[in-house]
Amino acid sequence: MVTTNNHSNEADIQHLYDISQSVTQNASWKTALDEIVNLTRSIFIFDNLVVYLLTPPHNSLEVVYARAAGRGRSAEADMAWGENIATNVIQSRKPILQDPPEISSRDRLEQPFVLGLPLNIGDECLGAIILIRFGGPVYSQDDIKLAGFISQQIALLIEHQDLREQFHQLEEQQQQYRLQDDFVSTITHELRNPLGFIKGYTTTLLRSDAQWDQTTQLEFLAIIDQETDRLQELIDNLLDSARLQSGEMRMQFQLVRLDSVLNDVILRARLHHPELNIHLNIEGSIEAVKGDPRRLAQVFENVINNSIKYAIGSEIVITIKSDDSNVLLIFQDFGPGIPKDYLPFIFNRFFRSPDAPNIHGSGLGLYICKQIILAHSGQIKASSEIGKGTTLSIHLPLSA
Repeated sequence: MVTTNNHSNEADIQHLYDISQSVTQNASWKTALDEIVNLTRSIFIFDNLVVYLLTPPHNSLEVVYARAAGRGRSAEADMAWGENIATNVIQSRKPILQDPPEISSRDRLEQPFVLGLPLNIGDECLGAIILIRFGGPVYSQDDIKLAGFISQQIALLIEHQDLREQFHQLEEQQQQYRLQDDFVSTITHELRNPLGFIKGYTTTLLRSDAQWDQTTQLEFLAIIDQETDRLQELIDNLLDSARLQSGEMRMQFQLVRLDSVLNDVILRARLHHPELNIHLNIEGSIEAVKGDPRRLAQVFENVINNSIKYAIGSEIVITIKSDDSNVLLIFQDFGPGIPKDYLPFIFNRFFRSPDAPNIHGSGLGLYICKQIILAHSGQIKASSEIGKGTTLSIHLPLSA
């Protein structure tokens, strides 16, 4: 008999150790709570367990975890979960026992024995844990002490989860600050470059001590015109990004023939880049979609310009086709491709490839493209293979 008790005590101690390990070793606090409940049931009798937390900003009481693990599981929806006791426990920060009144019913579900314990961390009360036994047995002092240990472990688990979330939020904020710092530095550089060209060539043309032949004048004016366009593009991207962030970008929806919009965009691209090798393939009949033609043209121009910048000299193949519910546009180049580590971030605001520091840009173009496509209830995705090129796919619904 002594041997049996020793084995039982050793098993209980092992379960308590496993409970404490669950607090620190599980990435998901709900998974940890599931483990704690299962381990607790091996050494402590309960039918229901409920975790209440005080949630900001008004410290309202909210159930974050509930488990019907024993008797009465089939009648779970009709059970009381001890909210009033949880409120009293949080106010007193002490355990509270509530036994059922004397009743003649033999139904165990009508005889709940309730134990409420605070989830205390230092001077702060995070919430309460409620344990319910239907039909007994009555909670002993040893039961209350053991339940107190369980509640402390759950409180530590919740604090650990809160600290983890705060850490991730700080990491995200720091990453955003770094991106914004890089963005400010990049934009300053990007604005100064075209302004420097415009100022320099304008000043040169206005010099009274030099005479320029017509060919040279036209060359200087072409550079000024090109840099002005670049400056205008930067300013437009900044404004569009700000409008998208604030939700103030207005879409003028109408029926749009995407093949017509693409033909216009390709014509403009060839005017600016006479050497550009670009092809449009139309598969089958293409129905009109509901969209903003100006904003969709902006997306197509951004995608093409991206290929021109990053896949220098590459052929660009655009395919457009439709099925019963969507129009699919595929933009494919055959340039160096995008490294796998960067691919998930190319639609992020301010992201620019570290492998192409000499290529001008604000890191806003593809971000703006994605937001415009999302505003059309569509999707934009990218795939790439190093040395073989990059493909961007745009899905637009036929009925938005």
